[in-house]
Amino acid sequence: MASFHADELVAQARAGHVLGETPAIRPFMPEQHRTFFAGLPYLFVGTVDPAGAPVATLLTGQPGFVQAPDAIHLDIAAALDPADPAAQALVPGAEVGILGLDLATRRRNRANGRVVRRVRNGLTIAVAQSFGNCPQYIQRRTAEPFRRSVGPIEHLAALDPEAAALIRGADTLFVASRARDGLADGGADISHRGGRPGFVRLEGDVLTVPDFSGNRYFNTLGNLIGERRAALLFLDFERGDLLVLQGRTAIDWAGTAAAGLSGAQRTWTFTVEGGWRRRGAIPLRWSAPEPAPQLARTDTWEPTA
Repeated sequence: MASFHADELVAQARAGHVLGETPAIRPFMPEQHRTFFAGLPYLFVGTVDPAGAPVATLLTGQPGFVQAPDAIHLDIAAALDPADPAAQALVPGAEVGILGLDLATRRRNRANGRVVRRVRNGLTIAVAQSFGNCPQYIQRRTAEPFRRSVGPIEHLAALDPEAAALIRGADTLFVASRARDGLADGGADISHRGGRPGFVRLEGDVLTVPDFSGNRYFNTLGNLIGERRAALLFLDFERGDLLVLQGRTAIDWAGTAAAGLSGAQRTWTFTVEGGWRRRGAIPLRWSAPEPAPQLARTDTWEPTA
């Protein structure tokens, strides 16, 4: 049985749902999680850059490119793009959050820990926490291999029109966060957020993300209490482009902004401080989305100018 870290407990208390301890968070991967990871063709990864800020990426390979040789290690056989800032940060000792998400089945499992080995075509993670998540708000999509032309990395000091359009039309995003330094049971994490297209409000370089009812663990918001920096990853499912943004967050615990948005209990904002785009980075082609059934009880923001 694992305990939540101190800031996760604070987040649970502010939301009125203190869980304390849960047997669902384990210091090892059960057999079903090990098998699940081994069947994936892609893996979402969050880690920490040299400045201590979260970064995120997506690694891909043939099913089997992720293996769990035992209950506390994951071997990831993926070519790490030397131009990818997140891949650069995946060095031995680095905090890492792993999200295994099968969009075709809406199944997801997480494994957080540290990098213990890196070689030219992969790395090994020592797992400290392993747990599953419910399938809520996940749009069903299937993927198949698709060869793409990979472009050079494009660094962004602010959002350009193309990035803004991707955000405004997104039904899925991923948020990389980390616990504040020195916090027991802390570390890096990456999680999924989903909604109807337009569920993220964009005003200038400020994104507002609704917090819909979930598993009540408050892993992400707990991290953001102590470490406001985060990274957001948006995937262009048509073009295979990745957009990664770094910035600072603020949580509206009072739910003021969420009051007019069906299904939202609170919101948090993300102010963009920089980021990058990797065109054609993902060699997969995705089907049109099948909306998650939970979206029937959610809403989107009114359009902004």
